[in-house]
Parts: sequence; structure tokens; C-alpha cells
Amino acid sequence: MITKAEQAQLRSDLFRHLDGIVTIPTAWTLHEKGLTAHLLAEKSASLQSLTEQFPANEGYLNVALRVLASQGWLQMEEDAANDSITYTVLPAGEVAFRHLDIYEDSMQLMRFSEQFHPRRFEQKPFLKLEQIFNRFRENYGLPKPGNDTEQRVFAQMLKHIEGIIAGPTIVHLGMSGMFHKYFMEANFKPEEFHADHQSFERLLNIFVHFDWFSKQGDVYQFTDKGLFFARRASAYGVTVSYIPTLRKLDELIFGNPRILKEASTEDKEAHVDRAMNVWGSGGAHANYFKVVDKIVIDLFNKPIEEQPKGILDMGCGNGAFLQHLYYLIEQHTLRGTMLDEHPLFLVGADYNEDALRISRANLIQADIWAKVVWGDIGRPDLLADQLMEQYGIALSDLLNVRTFLDHNRIWKEPANPKADRISQSTGAFAYEGRRIPNRLVEDSLVEHLAAWKPFVEKFGLLIIELHTVDPTLVADNLGNTGATAYDATHGYSDQYILEAHIFAQLAKEAGLPPAEQFSKRFPDSDLATVTINLLRAK
Repeated sequence: MITKAEQAQLRSDLFRHLDGIVTIPTAWTLHEKGLTAHLLAEKSASLQSLTEQFPANEGYLNVALRVLASQGWLQMEEDAANDSITYTVLPAGEVAFRHLDIYEDSMQLMRFSEQFHPRRFEQKPFLKLEQIFNRFRENYGLPKPGNDTEQRVFAQMLKHIEGIIAGPTIVHLGMSGMFHKYFMEANFKPEEFHADHQSFERLLNIFVHFDWFSKQGDVYQFTDKGLFFARRASAYGVTVSYIPTLRKLDELIFGNPRILKEASTEDKEAHVDRAMNVWGSGGAHANYFKVVDKIVIDLFNKPIEEQPKGILDMGCGNGAFLQHLYYLIEQHTLRGTMLDEHPLFLVGADYNEDALRISRANLIQADIWAKVVWGDIGRPDLLADQLMEQYGIALSDLLNVRTFLDHNRIWKEPANPKADRISQSTGAFAYEGRRIPNRLVEDSLVEHLAAWKPFVEKFGLLIIELHTVDPTLVADNLGNTGATAYDATHGYSDQYILEAHIFAQLAKEAGLPPAEQFSKRFPDSDLATVTINLLRAK
């Protein structure tokens, strides 16, 4: 049995693994170009000077440097009034930048694995992983720490490498159901589950080193520690799904910023493993579903004439949120007793065809009758027209819900930027390599939410949203937040996560202030990376 203190330490390891999956390719890419050596020599430099000296795409370079600031290696100083940013090397950064060579193997594995099937376990990547593990086990030959800073940074960097070793494998085993199959047996042998059992034995031996499995002879068994991580495999899913982007940072930051968009097709996005992303998101979202229950129960316990006619889940992903809400209403509300007379009109909308396919399949499997349609979160007017023309239902008659989506809208220049806006956000934002000033990101969000206002005034917009955190605060709380991973994956892929308190301020400015009695943040501190709000006009 794992104690609460041990669980807290394992959660810290998980967050540090996620840090590593994004920090290693970020730091290595800057190291390869000589940019970290330049910073070591100069101690401080402006973003503009670095962009010019190392011909770079300013937006993605800013994202990269902010990632390192969140790891406590750089200090980021912003002058919002003059729209300038300066980065200064901190003592931890001096240590890290002198030892970035230990990341080379991990970066090679990330690039090497691109040649292989994204779902199958193949022998050559296994052998490469084993080489990294053997060097990891020897601490990559790092010198004995001479002071507390070196000790802390070396431990941090090794935990980053552990994340590269463990994270993608955890996701693949979780998605394939292999962890469940292992768990169903009291103990097992690799040959019972795998044709290439020698490779899997190598992999399991790595997990034995991490104390995730125990081994007696040729028989393996889960440990309590291993079960902790296996049951949280989906927590790695979203970050690992962006490895296609992390492999291409050299090109994104210093070359063609559109390389992944140009490689994408109508059926397949090049920057993300969408099926993996949906799987990981579904697992993560389940933790928040129960928090929205009270809001939904209140709405669907009102007199029938005051209730929404149904629900529209914009960005429905795998359909899990829509399923949850349907069962909640069916089993716990007045409306659930009246579904024959007043059926729920359920709509799942998404921009991505893979997500629509997965959502359709899951809703059919659950025997839930719903419409699943293509929709663009940036064009609620088009969605409203489609629903009225095809189904005779007004978008405003539905409860509009969405999970982790508004930050992922396609960038649109604000039509009426506020001339005197001085942003308080610490975020790093880009569109196709171009840096987007934070004040324009804020203007854009106000206009975006204002476009939805006519369609959500009646019943509100129930929204679960992701947020950034000040990098100084993140650096002071390493192991307590996944903010670094969120900032990297979303920053490199043109997404716009603002701080929780700033998001709330801008929603109010758009005429949709959060209903205070329903507002929740996770964690309930300044480290909040997730909020739940019901936005509605007063």
C-alpha cells in the first residue's frame, strides 16, 4: 500500500517526466544552434537580439526560452509597455547549459522513432531505448555535485531523461490495454503476451529498475508503484501526442515555421497524434466531470419550460463528456424522468475528422442518440445556421459546453484591438512562428467570447479551460504542476492559454462574467492550470 506521502512523491515524478518530454527537445535544439552557449557567455540577452543573431522565428523562440524559464534556468523579464522581453541565465541554468550533452541520446531516440509505426512496438527502437537506459543508470557520467545547485539540477535533468524513457512507453501500453492484461494475471511471463518477448523482457527489466514491476526468475508482477503509474497512463497522453511537433523544433524555431502545417492533410494532422491526444484528453477530463454535475443538475431540475432543449458539446473529442452529461441527466434530474415527452437534443461538434469518427463510434457503442457534426469554435454563427437549417434547433436553446477548447481556436487578428490595453499575462504566444503580443491575444479572446454571447445568453456557456502560470512560480514549484508541458505543447502548436485570473477578467469584459458560485480552479491556488466556469450574461 502506498502512503499519501509516497503518492505525492510519485505525482511529483509524473510532472517532472512531463517536464522532461518537452524540455529535452527544447534545450537540445537551442544547444545545437549554439544559443545556450551564447547565453552562458553573455549572461543576458533580449529576445529581439537572439532572434536576429540566430536567425529564428521569434514566436517559437520565445516559447522555447520561456520553457527553460519555467524550469528555473532562465529569468524572463517583460516590458509590456514597450513589448520587449529579456532572458537572463540563472545559476541553475549555468549548470544545466554546461551539461546539455546528456540529452543527445534522448533527442536521437525521439527523432529515430519517427521512422517506425506509432502504435507498434518494434525491435530497433527497443534497442535504442535500452542504450539510453544503460547510460541513464550510470547517471550519464555526470560529475559528483559540488554544491546544492548542481545536485538539484543533475537530479532534475536525470528525471527529464527518465520521462523520455518511460512516458511514451506508458502511453503505448495504456492505449493498447496491455497494462490491464498484465494486471489481470497474478504474475506473467512476457512470452504469454508478446511475439517478440525478448524485447518486452528488456522493457520490463527497465521497469523493474524503476520498481514498477518485481521479477522472480522469468516471472513479472506489478508493484504498487507500477500500478500507480499504469492507472495514470492517460496523464502522459496529451504531452506524448505532441512528440511529432517536438521532433521538428529545429525547423519550427530556426527554419520553416509552417513545416508541420504543410505536411498535414485533410485526414491527418502532422503536428499531433490526434487519436492519442483524444485518448489522453478523455482520461484527464474524467477528473473534472463530477465538478460540473451540480450546474447541470440545477439546470435540468428546473421547470421544463425553463430548461435547455439539449446540449451542444463543442470540441466533443471522444464523446466522453457528452456521454457523462447524458447519463447524469437521465439518472439524477427531473428531465431524466421525462425523456419520452421531452427528449434531449444532443450534439457533438468538432473541427477534427478523427475526433468525429471516434466520438460517433463511442456514442453508438453507448446507445446514445446524438448528432455529430463538423464545427469551428471560431464561427458560432455558421454552427447556428447549420443546426437550424438541418435540424430546426436554435443553438441558443441548448446548453453549450466545452472542455479545453477555446485556447485551441485558429488565430484571428482582433478586429478592434483596445488601444490602451497593457497585458498582465506572462504567456508566450505565436502564430506560424510570428510572435503574437500578449495584448492582442487578450483582445482576440474578448472578441471570440463576444461572438458566442448571443448564443449562450439564455443558458450560459459551461467551460473547462486550460491556463498558463507565471514561469517564475512554476520554477519555484517543480514537481507540483504540469504547466511547463502545457506551455510547450500548446505554444509550439499555435494555441493560446492565458492565466486563470486573466481569462476570467476578459470573459467579464466580453459580457460573459463567470458565475461566482460555480467557479472552480485546479489546483485551488496560484498554480491553477484548469478552471471550470459557467459564463453567462447578467
